[in-house]
Amino acid sequence: MNQPLILASSSIYRRELLTKLGLVFSCISPNIDETLIIGESPESLVIRLAKEKALAAAHDHDAALVIASDQVAVINGQIVGKPGDHAHAVEQLTAASGQAVLFLTSLALFNSRSGHIQLEVVPFTVHFRQLNSDEIENYLQKEQPYQCAGSFKSEALGIALFERLEGDDPNALVGLPLIKLIEMLKNEGINVI
Repeated sequence: MNQPLILASSSIYRRELLTKLGLVFSCISPNIDETLIIGESPESLVIRLAKEKALAAAHDHDAALVIASDQVAVINGQIVGKPGDHAHAVEQLTAASGQAVLFLTSLALFNSRSGHIQLEVVPFTVHFRQLNSDEIENYLQKEQPYQCAGSFKSEALGIALFERLEGDDPNALVGLPLIKLIEMLKNEGINVI
């Protein structure tokens, strides 16, 4: 690989996922405004944020490949982000109980040398079991997923909250769609195997 690879994220989960591909990369935490624009669809929001993160991280790197991602959960048409605290996590999991929750994970790969950017949204649906308040409370006390969209960690105990999962790439649910990323990297001349 003749260009540095940068992950535009401070997420340890995205870093761990990218490590699975065996690539050498560095991380930059982009500082962007993630406020929803009035009338913006969930798909438009995550695409916009991934693109802004990639461009912000590439600002001082004129010959890099920059990977960026963003994710929202959608319950009954409403965008649900990271809960931030226990009370909001209880609200999110209560709303998700017995529901199908759509997760939209965007992916951007920006070649700062050529100016070429690839953008994609990868959907993943989580069908939640019917959860009672004790199960929600027990789960939150054990994992404290307050910085995770939807208030759970599917790669850990959060799997116990689900009835079934539906989607093409389980990595998208964790926060970085690796199957699509491998395709995008190949488009830039990088084959991971």
